[in-house]
Amino acid sequence: MLKEERQSYIIKQINLHNKVLSSDLSVQLNVSEDTIRRDLNELAESGKVLKVYGGALSKSFHYPFHENDVYARDSKKEIAKKVIKLIQPGMVLLAGGGTSLIELARLMPDNLQITVFTVSPLVALELTERSGIEVILIGGHLSKNSHINTGALTISLLSDIKVDLCILGTNGISIEEGITDSDWEVVQVKKAMIKASQKTAMVSIAEKLNSVQKMKVCNLNAIHYLITDADPQDKLLKGYADAVKVV
Repeated sequence: MLKEERQSYIIKQINLHNKVLSSDLSVQLNVSEDTIRRDLNELAESGKVLKVYGGALSKSFHYPFHENDVYARDSKKEIAKKVIKLIQPGMVLLAGGGTSLIELARLMPDNLQITVFTVSPLVALELTERSGIEVILIGGHLSKNSHINTGALTISLLSDIKVDLCILGTNGISIEEGITDSDWEVVQVKKAMIKASQKTAMVSIAEKLNSVQKMKVCNLNAIHYLITDADPQDKLLKGYADAVKVV
């Protein structure tokens, strides 16, 4: 594989999953970690990714970020519009973090009377612009990679609430492996969020369907809605509707 092809693959993985590890890319591309580190250094120097210890982050996931840096932003806005249709006045919601959830917060109607708990300071800040929404930020250790609150305090606080609907993004989703992620602390928070909710909606752009990360959050049948920008007839959705309501 040529260097240009390899680096294009790396950028695609970073955009899809927000963070990549050098060790994982080395296995996927069948090259040495030194080669991957050189690629990441070049991509970082050209401003395409953000180099961190052991891997790299997407520019769209780093605060502060420009709206034009958000990967597949139109698809995420389309997903957000579908999520809003599930929300009724008076509901109590629990929101995760990530660019899809930020787009949702930005599109929330100003007069919608709801309460939203969230582990994401960035989502909380967007929601505070909506006069009808009461926002409660769940505290904890702020992760520099995921920009959500994690750790024992966060999980303890989540155990004290019960909400109508939890809305989460995902780094990996497949029929066989369910919902997966690459960050152990984030996995624990997502597990606690699902447990604190009567229903859970998972949001995912179509490109993430049938992708798997190393750490499992839950089986697919543990969530109630899969909300995606994929066409209802898209073959990517085949099999998902047997386990979850696809929107």
